[in-house]
Amino acid sequence: MWVLWALLRGRGSPLRRATDRREARVALAALLLLVFGAPAAGWAGGTAADAALQRSVRAQHEERHPVDAVVVGPAGRERSAGDPGGGVERGARTRVVASWEAPDGTPRTGEVAAASRPGGTGSPVRIWTDAAGHPVPPPMDGRTARTHAVLGGVGTFLLAAACVEAGRRLAVGCMVRRRYARLDREWAAVGPDWGRAGKGG
Repeated sequence: MWVLWALLRGRGSPLRRATDRREARVALAALLLLVFGAPAAGWAGGTAADAALQRSVRAQHEERHPVDAVVVGPAGRERSAGDPGGGVERGARTRVVASWEAPDGTPRTGEVAAASRPGGTGSPVRIWTDAAGHPVPPPMDGRTARTHAVLGGVGTFLLAAACVEAGRRLAVGCMVRRRYARLDREWAAVGPDWGRAGKGG
């Protein structure tokens, strides 16, 4: 930081060029953005994601209802359309064939996912259904939503930091290319007269 400040103030080596000061300004701007801008972007992204996820959690809890069902038998190999969860969720939940009543009193029977390992035939099991009585995955809980929001904020921070570093590299690269182009032009201008001084003396 002190080196950047010294470059900006123009103190130190008399061989320092104006391009060095410009590069120091770019580096200082990138540092400030990394220290203040990227965390602010991560916080804003996480906050926005948390608000959206919490709305989704509330909506899911309003649309999905816990229902007490009765185990009819073991489930088959095929997964029902009412439980589209994959991978970890599917492996953590036990599937059985159960019977339950829809909100309008209509008896229903189908393959469902139980939150815990149920007993044998005739044992009770808690499932989740929608307003029409169809089995659905359980609603997301607030803690899971908050975890996803935190991960979203971290991802936003990393993306912002990567953009700042990419911008710094691009700006410095342009400066370096312009510097070499100027040196090439200056060298081409003095090249034909190089070494002629003192000849014929």
